[in-house]
Amino acid sequence: MESTIIFNKDFDAASTYVMKIYKADVSTVWDHFTQSELLDLWWGPKPWKCETLKQDFREGGIWMYAMVGPNGEKVPMYSQSQYGEITEHRSLDWMSAFCDEKGNIMEDFPRSKWLIGFTGVEEGTKVTINIHYHSQEVMKKILDMGFEEGFKMGLTQLEELIGS
Repeated sequence: MESTIIFNKDFDAASTYVMKIYKADVSTVWDHFTQSELLDLWWGPKPWKCETLKQDFREGGIWMYAMVGPNGEKVPMYSQSQYGEITEHRSLDWMSAFCDEKGNIMEDFPRSKWLIGFTGVEEGTKVTINIHYHSQEVMKKILDMGFEEGFKMGLTQLEELIGS
């Protein structure tokens, strides 16, 4: 049975807050957020899938990926996240951006700052995700692209993957 995903939008603060509890230990959930071979299994809405091009999981490192469709087609832009502070099994943050296949940031597309927390709770692991956007307009643009529905699908796929 799938558990609830809380997805709150705060347009005044140009941010979203997402919370989900997984019936798995912190290290299992952490691994699924930090190892590309596991991220590729759930990050992105079906029937699309994530394909990591490179990942250097360290402060200042980059995770770059493409979204690949059911017939092998790729979205014409790639995503890149630059890791900020990482506290093993507790939290990590990154700045996400769209880029070309060489990793050049597309300046006309919005970036967002992600803060992801992992907390052991009685039920398993509580994951909290705070996403901060440059402006209300940027936040609206991301949401209009279907981010909320797509991200919820991914989080549910993670739940199915780890057997929560």
